[in-house]
Amino acid sequence: MSNSKVVDAEAVPHTPLAHGSRVLPAVTVDTYNEELRDDDGFVGDRASRRAFRAILADWRDRLKEHGEDPLGDTPMEDVSKAKLDKMMASDDPKSAALAHTVVEEFAAELATVVRRFMRLASWKDTERIVLGGGLIASRIGELAMGRAALILTGAGIAVELSPIQNHPDEAGLIGSVQLAPSWILAGHDAILAADIGGTNVRVGIVELNADKRGSVSEADVWKRQHWRHFDDKPGREEAIDRIADMLVKLIERAEGEKVKLAPFMGIGCPGLIDEHGTILKGGQNLPGNWEGDGFNLAVALGKRLPRIGGHDVFIQIHNDAVVQGLSEVPNMQDISHWGVMTIGTGLGNARFTNRTD
Repeated sequence: MSNSKVVDAEAVPHTPLAHGSRVLPAVTVDTYNEELRDDDGFVGDRASRRAFRAILADWRDRLKEHGEDPLGDTPMEDVSKAKLDKMMASDDPKSAALAHTVVEEFAAELATVVRRFMRLASWKDTERIVLGGGLIASRIGELAMGRAALILTGAGIAVELSPIQNHPDEAGLIGSVQLAPSWILAGHDAILAADIGGTNVRVGIVELNADKRGSVSEADVWKRQHWRHFDDKPGREEAIDRIADMLVKLIERAEGEKVKLAPFMGIGCPGLIDEHGTILKGGQNLPGNWEGDGFNLAVALGKRLPRIGGHDVFIQIHNDAVVQGLSEVPNMQDISHWGVMTIGTGLGNARFTNRTD
């Protein structure tokens, strides 16, 4: 069973300034936020960060029964990706074997999830899937992705797996430049962007680095700020105030350094987003209640931001996996159909078709 937003590209008008738009300047968003289920729950959860750590915890418990856990008394919350990367290359065979075993099991789960997605009509003929999230940026994540790709190839499933090229902290910001049509960006140096997740908020200024044709393929983060809101447990209004304060500081920094901001901001956040900017569902991990008709993030945040160049800031919201995937648009020009999966608290996902019109 699947709950998502699926689009018929022939039936949907090109409305690039609508929140959650399915037809963007460079791509059609064929579907996103697929919530496949099986008897154990959401299929995507099998390839989440939580699933990876559950596999590790399970193996540690098994080994502890025989007093042989290579990690000793180290609490699970203190076992970082960097520590596992070191274990992978360790001269201690038991430490290396534990890391390899966890990677192998997670890779098998990831391959299973990809196979399930590839059976969907909306994911048919997907040529490449880019994987994002901090786990994939680590050595253990790279190996898990590589092993999953081998499993898929061995099963006769012709899809390429590759990592998102931008830094995990920046991909969700850089992708925002692909939300706006070129006429909004023309004559400006940069835009505002925010990546709002269930644990962290990242806001930044993304330089367009546009060429003579207006291409933003070289867009990059100029300045950014990070807030781990999960630690502070703020309410919704407090969170919006904090995000606005971070953005105001960035706007002032841009003004001071003569960076010409467009009066536009892209936001990626979890869940299904309707054309009005309402989070229909999927925002349960955000601080407070962000879902439903009683709250509109674009309106709430817009009221707290100063005008830029004499204009109110137009805020465009889309799903966070979609926006992360959009950061890869410049690298997907050799194919037609591609997808993104972001490994985090859950498994964010979206599927795109490059526009040729």
